[in-house]
Amino acid sequence: MIAANDNVPRLTPDQYLVWEETQPEKYEYIDGEVYAMGGGSVNHGCIAIRLTSLFETHLEGGNCITGNSDIKVKSVASQNYTYPDASVTCDDRDKATPQYITYPCLIVEVLSESTEAYDRGGKLRL
Repeated sequence: MIAANDNVPRLTPDQYLVWEETQPEKYEYIDGEVYAMGGGSVNHGCIAIRLTSLFETHLEGGNCITGNSDIKVKSVASQNYTYPDASVTCDDRDKATPQYITYPCLIVEVLSESTEAYDRGGKLRL
């Protein structure tokens, strides 16, 4: 995770969703703060693409949605929003929210040296 954007005041979850739609970059939303999402390495991107392709192929024709790092996941318990590298939801409730999913059955993070501690710690707890 990148440092919080100092130019953005604390936002409510609804304000964040409206605000992020107007931004050229993606931002995670954690406890009222927004965090710019940095780009990954070529290897990171290749691994994430392979995984999402495998999931999509395996689930083809079913009721599930396979997501890449462009699909936000909302935490039910905290109303935080994150962008995992890959996700899958088979829950019909997620078809009612076009900006994010809330009930994933799978979340995948491709670990890198710079994000491993956060991904295994804070982001996993979310």
